[in-house]
Amino acid sequence: MTFDPNGNFSANLIALQHLIDVVAKLRSPDGGCPWDLKQTPESLIPYMIEEAYEVVDAIQSGDSKAIAEELGDLLMQVVLQSQIASETNQFAIAEVAEGIAQKLIRRHPHVFGELKTENMDEIHQNWERIKAEEKGEDLATTQKLSYKLKRYARSLPPLSAGMKISQKAAANGFEWENADGVWAKFHEELDELRHALEHESKGNQQAELGDLLFTLINVARWYDLDPSLALQSTNQKFIQRLEVIETLSEQPIDSFTAEELDNLWKLAKEKLR
Repeated sequence: MTFDPNGNFSANLIALQHLIDVVAKLRSPDGGCPWDLKQTPESLIPYMIEEAYEVVDAIQSGDSKAIAEELGDLLMQVVLQSQIASETNQFAIAEVAEGIAQKLIRRHPHVFGELKTENMDEIHQNWERIKAEEKGEDLATTQKLSYKLKRYARSLPPLSAGMKISQKAAANGFEWENADGVWAKFHEELDELRHALEHESKGNQQAELGDLLFTLINVARWYDLDPSLALQSTNQKFIQRLEVIETLSEQPIDSFTAEELDNLWKLAKEKLR
């Protein structure tokens, strides 16, 4: 089946149903895949996150074929989660699709209803009001800073959530007067981590590490840097240097001494300059 730029309704439905049938077969006790059969909603969480990141990576690459493939992998995770839920009569993929369609219709009364809006601010305000009504929450509560920050902590990866929380808090007055203040806080948290590592429990060590990382995120914000992109770049750089080392050497990485690896690392660093 080929892509239809005009959005062939039947072709889209047939393709989606085919995927649903394939996933159902994988989960079938009669001839299904042992790996798929043993999966639970919880065991699939790492794969859901991984596939979402791979979609982002594909989009950033601009490769339409890769984007389509990675979106397919992510869609498979949605279908698989729905299939598992349907096996215990919780919900099915149809409820997932219809649920989001109805939510979009409710939250866009300026598109699907009679409401007239003047600008993006009004659209956003209506969205927040309708969202609060859906959840049975008071609109004033949803506008509180703590409520919004909880949402970021719950829905974003920790590094991205830390930056978002830092930005919103700073915009509401939780801010240093100058960069010296944030650097002083960084060194304070670094000292506290060192002390915890030497004298305190694992729980306190973990807490102090979190404090230091959050302060470093604030340093990034002060200098208009993106910590997620910075770490992603460093990860890629590390892998590239490792690739050079493996290309230069005929031995497995774990057969070298620490000194030999250090020398190879410096050589790889020079070659990549």
